[in-house]
Amino acid sequence: MRFVSLRDSGGNEALARVESGLAYRLCGLIGIDKMITPEALREAEVEPTGVPVDDLDLLPVVPRPGKIFCVGLNYRSHIEETGRDAPAYPALFCKFASSLIAHGDAIMLPPESRQVDYEAELAVVIGRGGRRVARETALEHVLGYTIANDVTMRDFQYKTQQWVQGKAWDGSTPLGPALVTPDEIDPGTLDIALRHNGRELQSSRTDLLIFDVAELISVISTFTRLEPGDVILTGTPGGVGYRRDPQVFLADGDVVEVEISGLGVLCNTVRSEA
Repeated sequence: MRFVSLRDSGGNEALARVESGLAYRLCGLIGIDKMITPEALREAEVEPTGVPVDDLDLLPVVPRPGKIFCVGLNYRSHIEETGRDAPAYPALFCKFASSLIAHGDAIMLPPESRQVDYEAELAVVIGRGGRRVARETALEHVLGYTIANDVTMRDFQYKTQQWVQGKAWDGSTPLGPALVTPDEIDPGTLDIALRHNGRELQSSRTDLLIFDVAELISVISTFTRLEPGDVILTGTPGGVGYRRDPQVFLADGDVVEVEISGLGVLCNTVRSEA
């Protein structure tokens, strides 16, 4: 199944199931939050009349996650282009709910940064809470999968050895367009690509992740309880703009598309912040 988060004409948040290009609003569920369960999502009744998805005012798939975990250096192609050694433990950092924007929203270029970069990523949404989750049962905790673009202000990221000041800007991280349930997706066999103004700059497969989805859930839940609605960005492959020669950074008017097989295309324009 495929779901989208949206804002209706009255300004209210809602959740809808997508079938054949139409979105059918769910009855009794407002959105994906810490109260959601896989069963509730799967069994919710839907309104009888659908609306074309293209007519919706979409929100980030999870509008206000309690926690957003991100993983750096999780594809060897990205590690090689950075000149770093492969990690023995995931390189983790966090974003905030205020970082997220929806499919179709503009990625805003802050006036303080001159090195705004893109990063195509598979995102995991938790549907069943847990602490110290075993790798063998980790995928049972997944509500679904979606697409993220871990937009990064490189000149701020490398001010220190900690990355949060380059990664957690407000309104910088597209998440969507839809959540796809685990029965339709094998997270270890997906093609992932990023296009910048139509030119493909990243291309890989999720079977090349160093730490796969199950391992990430197990590792993160060791030190904190994962809750429904939490989000994990699993890392980006090689081809980021900062490591290219010449370098490629986002500019006003650019169009960035992240495509993952089975999940769709996450598309955002780029605009200078007024």
